[in-house]
Amino acid sequence: ELPELGPGVAPGVDKRTLQRLHRGQLEIEARIDLHGLTQEEAWRALHAFLDGARKADRRSVLVVTGKGETQGRALGVLRAAVPRWLNQPENRALVLAFCPARPKDGGAGALYVLLKRRR
Repeated sequence: ELPELGPGVAPGVDKRTLQRLHRGQLEIEARIDLHGLTQEEAWRALHAFLDGARKADRRSVLVVTGKGETQGRALGVLRAAVPRWLNQPENRALVLAFCPARPKDGGAGALYVLLKRRR
């Protein structure tokens, strides 16, 4: 059982790497945009993307969820779901850390994700 991740909570990641992730200073090696997908489609796409990125030795990836602030809702469905999905066992086994992206990369509607190294 791996500990739960959250913005600023990344057991096993050194402080400098975590700071660089938060500042958007790690090169984005792959990205996925989940806009317009249903929750089920987005979950499958996210898992396949993370698995494929890790197999391709990508470490720093961008996951775009969209802000979803429409019709009076404060938080979009995918924006709320993706952090939970990153902590599910099948994804958590691939992920070291994640945090909200900087405005230049999508701001609150995107996440930087740091993947584990392939063994």
